Amino acid sequence: MSGVWVFNNGVIRLVENPATDTSNARRKVLVHLPTNEVIKSYSSLERKLAALGWERYYDNPDLLQYHKQSSVDLISLPKDFSKFKSVHMYDIVVKNSNVFEVRDM
Repeated sequence: MSGVWVFNNGVIRLVENPATDTSNARRKVLVHLPTNEVIKSYSSLERKLAALGWERYYDNPDLLQYHKQSSVDLISLPKDFSKFKSVHMYDIVVKNSNVFEVRDM
């Protein structure tokens, strides 16, 4: 038996595949703070990043990458928006403080 033991409201249960169990997981969203807009697509995100000086970097065909000429930072995202996870969101937040925020949905 493999998996993760989850304790919730006095009940313990075994979750065999925790990646697919969403009963206790909250979905994260990336929010553009100046407009309070939830980022729902890469086209929307790209417009926001471009306004901040980020440019598309075409070196890797398997990723969407953005860089700023004024820094050494690079944002790397999966090509498929459905694979855009909180780790990618937090990377954007760290590199654009006070402009983006990750929230629970």
